[in-house]
Amino acid sequence: MNLRQEATGLRITEARFKVHVPTRRNARLKAVMAAVDADAELYALWVAQNVNAVTRLGMSDHGPVHMHLVANLALHLLRLLMKRGVQPAAVTDHGLEPDDAEVIVTLAALLHDVGMSIHRINHEEYSLIIADRKLPGLLASAYPDPARRALVQSDILHAIISHRKGGHPLTLEAGIVRVADALDMAKGRSRLPFERGAVNIHSVSAMAIEDVRIEEGTDKPIRVHIDLRNSAGIFQVDSLLKEKLKGSGLEPYVEVLAETTGREETLVRRFRL
Repeated sequence: MNLRQEATGLRITEARFKVHVPTRRNARLKAVMAAVDADAELYALWVAQNVNAVTRLGMSDHGPVHMHLVANLALHLLRLLMKRGVQPAAVTDHGLEPDDAEVIVTLAALLHDVGMSIHRINHEEYSLIIADRKLPGLLASAYPDPARRALVQSDILHAIISHRKGGHPLTLEAGIVRVADALDMAKGRSRLPFERGAVNIHSVSAMAIEDVRIEEGTDKPIRVHIDLRNSAGIFQVDSLLKEKLKGSGLEPYVEVLAETTGREETLVRRFRL
């Protein structure tokens, strides 16, 4: 999966970025994504969360592009695991179907940072509040049965809160969203703050990552291959990704390889405190 997409300073008055995931033959996921696409308020919240992140705090992209990438990453991870016989919790614990697990990881990924529209601090809790309000409408056409909808919504909310630092995912789906969030680490995500002068270990290490590829593994179901422009990118892998992977429940299923693809590029020539 190619993550070399440039994050942009989107405004609500500009053309909407199209969020798309491959629904394949999943009718429920297709219905949910149609609801997402039609929800102008949700898109406005994505833009608002990015204004807080990029414009006001000088952080990396947390807007529609990040939502798009994390949703696709999460869905890809889930499908690779199911292909190798790993069952999601929606199936084993609730007796739901794999299609429902795909809905859970996709919507959790799309809503995991929506609380950033309020504030970065405690944004995971704010995301729960907003998501709990938005989910009934987003799920309505796909889940007319209120009992089934309640189970799906509960697991979506669990995945959202579990992506925080120190979160403890209790489901495979929550662990997937947690790891997928960390895998959006390629250089496009930090381009705007870096170019605006936000030079720190977070922006530089993100700019050092050329590409992230998620592949079917051999010894383990999933192989994460990270191409580095500069070895500073190791910070993203050894600190941020490792922290999200640890305790996610995905440790037995994921192998990570990071390597430079040639001569290292110089990203910062001078740094002064």
